[in-house]
Amino acid sequence: MKDRSNRTIAIWLYFGAFCIMVQILLGGITRLSGSGLSITEWKPLMGFLPPLNEQEWQHSFAKYQKIAQFQLVNAHFSLEDYKSIFFWEWLHRNWARFIGLAFLLPFLYFLVKRKIARKLILPIFFLFLLGLLQAVIGWLMVKSGLNDTDISVNHLRLAVHFISALLLLAYTLWLAFKLSLNNLKMRHRLQFSRLNTSILLLLFVQLIYGAFMAGTHAALAAPTWPDMNGLIAPPNISAQLLSLHQLTENLLTIQFVHRFLAYTICVLIILLYIRTSSWKINPYLSYIRVIPMLLVLLQIITGVTAVLHSVNGDYKTYALIHQFIGMLLTVSLLLLLFLNQKKT
Repeated sequence: MKDRSNRTIAIWLYFGAFCIMVQILLGGITRLSGSGLSITEWKPLMGFLPPLNEQEWQHSFAKYQKIAQFQLVNAHFSLEDYKSIFFWEWLHRNWARFIGLAFLLPFLYFLVKRKIARKLILPIFFLFLLGLLQAVIGWLMVKSGLNDTDISVNHLRLAVHFISALLLLAYTLWLAFKLSLNNLKMRHRLQFSRLNTSILLLLFVQLIYGAFMAGTHAALAAPTWPDMNGLIAPPNISAQLLSLHQLTENLLTIQFVHRFLAYTICVLIILLYIRTSSWKINPYLSYIRVIPMLLVLLQIITGVTAVLHSVNGDYKTYALIHQFIGMLLTVSLLLLLFLNQKKT
């Protein structure tokens, strides 16, 4: 009975993780389509309804016309143009509402039916609180661009919003792994756990810089590869790497760090593959160890392609694929780390 309940809860958590991944991709589409500032109000409960008539659409459009993004970038927009960008932000917010309900309602059902072990109640409730926090962070990010000076959201807030979504995804999956994959753990913890953890931490920093790249359009600062505008590194890079302002604001520095971390993570994942060679005794685990290496290579290829196409403006598909592979890479390394935990 306990195993059946755990399996049901694990399926629910995996579904939640899938929904979070879809939400992250919708966030990427919203950003790439320039839709993120189209809805200038935050109505957590009643905001699920779009404008229902012409008057409401005109009212919503009039509010958008007051911000800098419209005045400086989209002043040519008609109401129909506005509706096209409104859709993605509306869908992004409504998918977040759906995720909230998809977590809360089954959670309450499981509580009433006493299908959740006591030790799981607090972790899952904490998961729901993290989801609420993510919604608040999202609004604070949007609010940073609702003024008469900025044409987009603050890239630092964008990075916080993105990385907090990934942490939410990782936490959800870890709970699901504990309920469904415990029998696949190693009998004895192997020696590559620290390397695996270090790669994950580096990857989270890398993903933060990916958000910086997206939020500042830093690819345009050096749309070349393998060089950066004919150089190996930007001028005076040593001094720039010692400055927090340069690390978070200078476009060439942001791109240099993003590239350097990509190469470093790639080398470390190849090393991780070599270190996990003992897993060949289990064919199932042997296949899993290959996945991060394949994904990191795809991640670099799509990243380079996006940079090279950034000037032409046809980079958006590559950028979205790049983001998706980044999520899959995170999940694969998280799974690898979990399977290396000592079986209890």
